Amino acid sequence: MEEAGAPAASVGEAELNLSRLGVAPETLETELEARGEERRGAREPLLRLLLPHNRLVSLPRALGGGFPHLQLLDVSGNALTALGPELLALRGLRTLLARNNRLGGPGALPKGLGQSPLCRSLQVLNLSGNCFQEVPPSLLELRALQTLSLGGNQLQSIPAEIENLRSLECLYLGGNFIREIPPELANLPSLNYLVLCDNKIQSVPPQLSQLHSLRSLSLHNNLLTYLPREILSLVHLEELSLRGNPLVVRFVRDLTYDPPTLLELAARTIKIRNISYTPYDLPGNLLRYLSLASNCPNPKCGGVYFDCCVRQIKFVDFCGKYRLPLMHYLCSPECSSPCSSASHSSTSQSESDSEDEASVAAHRMQKVLL
Repeated sequence: MEEAGAPAASVGEAELNLSRLGVAPETLETELEARGEERRGAREPLLRLLLPHNRLVSLPRALGGGFPHLQLLDVSGNALTALGPELLALRGLRTLLARNNRLGGPGALPKGLGQSPLCRSLQVLNLSGNCFQEVPPSLLELRALQTLSLGGNQLQSIPAEIENLRSLECLYLGGNFIREIPPELANLPSLNYLVLCDNKIQSVPPQLSQLHSLRSLSLHNNLLTYLPREILSLVHLEELSLRGNPLVVRFVRDLTYDPPTLLELAARTIKIRNISYTPYDLPGNLLRYLSLASNCPNPKCGGVYFDCCVRQIKFVDFCGKYRLPLMHYLCSPECSSPCSSASHSSTSQSESDSEDEASVAAHRMQKVLL
């Protein structure tokens, strides 16, 4: 018998709600076995089983055979340290919610998960609020996953094998200790929502511009000092969160410029003055070095650079919604002098610009075409 004040045990034939019962795990096990037995002859099979906020330390054994048609299982808010082999018996499971448990140690997920029928059926997996220090390799074999949530764990990195989840539409990895975004993340063709907030990410790989389906990108509360210019290719982006990053002003003020070496100065002279040479005039290493020249993007400068350049932040309008700070490379500090349009640019900025932005010299705020 359920305790007084407990929520209704079921909502319709397709759902069984045993959340917050406040009973011992053994009592819950007995209750679940009985209810599973009752429904074996039911015309409408059980599709949703809700077991959150009890005191479970392991999955109920009754899951191993009593609920073959289950599509959603919620075991959030318990004290689970492992999802046992009972999980593999849920052959048609589509949604698994196991957030706010104690998962993360060895054996947290059942052996053979990637080879089980769940590899083809599971679409939504929420393991947020656990203790994972790395993404379990078996999760990267769940090829039908559309939503993966691992926020609020202790993840140090994102494995390159994340690209195996080709059906992924939403990836939530906020609230971890991730420092880098692997370029392989760009190989997820259906990704719509990418949440990487509250980590320790210092840069965004330009490959993310290949995420043509991306609608929302959350990068707030990281260590970003700039964004790659390729980010402008995300034309379908509707939400971009960048707050809480040391973007733009503090980074610009701390920029330093190391003068070019004698080798680079000589190479620049050869390129700028168009001094002719043949493969017979110079050693092979110098010929290769000369071939690495990059043209200065300043339209008023005909210079080139090799290893030494000046990094600057430039604001660029993006889809009429954002003014993004993008990295801009110039051949020397002289290229940072304002051009004739700087004053116009500085007066046309939106009233919503921050005080920090307004304090930057006008030539720093010049819009550039990238």
